[in-house]
Amino acid sequence: MDKIKTLTIAVVALIILNIGMLGFLVFSGPKHRGPHPHREGPKNLIIKKLHFDQKQQVAYEALIQWHRGTIDSLDQQIRQTKNRLYLQLIKTNVDETTKDSLITVIANEQKEIEQTHFKHFQDIKKLCNAEQLEDYYDLTEELLRIFGKPPKPRND
Repeated sequence: MDKIKTLTIAVVALIILNIGMLGFLVFSGPKHRGPHPHREGPKNLIIKKLHFDQKQQVAYEALIQWHRGTIDSLDQQIRQTKNRLYLQLIKTNVDETTKDSLITVIANEQKEIEQTHFKHFQDIKKLCNAEQLEDYYDLTEELLRIFGKPPKPRND
């Protein structure tokens, strides 16, 4: 009888502990105060920070479409080139010239991505009027924080 009583008390204690942990996780979840740049979305954040009027927003939307199309195309090219590069690993003897050539192609495509990003922000600057330029300059100081990808956890 003593073992059953001890076991019952242990089970009840574990159930209470589990319910307490669940309650803690539910009620003490992350609390975000203030706007978070990724929640608002880069497009809306830029419109808001630069105080774009309706005409500027329409022009900005066209810039976004061009930018996304170009970046998506370059990303696809990089994926295809990386695929060709990693297929070299199947070969018994890797052709160093082919490997180096494919790595150079990837580097050039990544360079094009950075040039496209830079041009995109130059084009945004052209949309700004004189009063908005100060806000634009402030925005340029925040670009890495807004658009930079956080480092991914490594699972080596």
